[in-house]
Amino acid sequence: MLEQILEAAKSDSPIEAAAFVAGQWSRAGSRADRIGPYLRKVVSTSFTADDGQVARAVRYAAASAPVVARLAPASRAAILERASRLAHEHRDGIARLIALELGKPLKDGRGELDRVADTFAVCAAETRHIGGENLPVAGWERGVGNTALTYRAPAGVALAITPFNAPANLLAHKLGASFAAGNTTLVKAPPQAPATTAAVVALLLEAGMPPEAVQLLHGGGDVGAALCAAREVAVISFTGSAETGNAVARAAGAKRLVLELGGNAATLVCADADIALAAKTCARTGYSNSGQSCISVQRVYVHRSRFEDFLTAFRTEVEGLRVGDPLDEATDVGSMVDDEAAARVEKWTSEAAAGGARVLLGGTRDGATLLPTIVADPSPEATVVVEEVFGALVAVLPFDDLDTVIASCNASRFGLQAGIFTQDISAIFTAWRDLQVGGLIVNGSSNFRLDHVPFGGVKDSGFGRESPAPMIDDYTVVKTLVLRNLSIWGEQ
Repeated sequence: MLEQILEAAKSDSPIEAAAFVAGQWSRAGSRADRIGPYLRKVVSTSFTADDGQVARAVRYAAASAPVVARLAPASRAAILERASRLAHEHRDGIARLIALELGKPLKDGRGELDRVADTFAVCAAETRHIGGENLPVAGWERGVGNTALTYRAPAGVALAITPFNAPANLLAHKLGASFAAGNTTLVKAPPQAPATTAAVVALLLEAGMPPEAVQLLHGGGDVGAALCAAREVAVISFTGSAETGNAVARAAGAKRLVLELGGNAATLVCADADIALAAKTCARTGYSNSGQSCISVQRVYVHRSRFEDFLTAFRTEVEGLRVGDPLDEATDVGSMVDDEAAARVEKWTSEAAAGGARVLLGGTRDGATLLPTIVADPSPEATVVVEEVFGALVAVLPFDDLDTVIASCNASRFGLQAGIFTQDISAIFTAWRDLQVGGLIVNGSSNFRLDHVPFGGVKDSGFGRESPAPMIDDYTVVKTLVLRNLSIWGEQ
């Protein structure tokens, strides 16, 4: 199946993104066409699951869970290592798929596949470390004479609901960690990237993942809600908006959840910052994937003494970005996911300007392609400051002291990740302690992530941490064994 998908992408023919249910690829269900946001033609077709297909997938998953759980960690690790090698091998082909379906430039798609390969490799390594504990029960009077052991057992059936903005790597995180933990996984693909999702699932099957370990369904929110509500599902990992995350939680009920939701990422540029480095970094990471990342640089707060210097340097860097065809090797900024998303950011830019902000660059679009936009000194109440833009726009605001700017950052309902440019270790520790975020990047922007390092937010940015080690913890349950009147400890 993987070769079929990649060959169709190479020939620019519409790609059929089949579902994978109960061990078989299926084209049952109503057809849903994906229009490429840059090419503006049908690039892929998926097949929407109906209630019967959802029920069949859930039944199969429940029956398959014991089969997958009996696969030794070493065997699971070997499969994930092969998947890592295949991700390197098919890097160009899957990057092309991403460009066709989402308008993400090839260079960014290749970078995503490099991360997929790393993620699978890290999942493999973490699989080999899954174990348990011999608990110190004899340290307490009632525990004398007994032994207690634990091990991490698979949760059973996991559900992975993935977003469009990094469809390959975020699926690798969810599905790779779930399989590493010994679960079977139901995958609900984003409607904007059905072929990319099918390619990653096909790659894992080619690497040797048992068909009992994964199923893939296509569809919208109704399919996701039905899967969330299924009694057989033990744990759900979702990446997407805060509003949809709340809907997932309501549909799921009393299930284990890992929710990586929206962001409104801030980067602080202090008085002692390297302005050239800060401007270049914020330009490269504020507009990559057209700003469609939950940690994309959205708000840059610059010390007032360096504000105009930063704006000049930043504008120069942004003007150097090449905007255009995502299939062009030289393109830095492609299109957004659809016309509606680009129009929304264009509208918010106009509103900020009407409120007194300076639009230094961009603010216009051609279809789904929004020109990289710089909004200087917007009102703190402007939508581009308060809400998640999730688009090719960066707002730049001045600040006078660290405590005040931290309070401005914390006024957001989101708290995913932040960045700070400074050489002052005291400022670094203050920001790390006081910023209400899940992570802080020093001398880098908010938009940096190491896939093996815990990642996640607070407040409306969700809860739980995404990266293989903490996700394996979330995908497993601790099972305890108590041996009465049998002890490896002293009995007196």
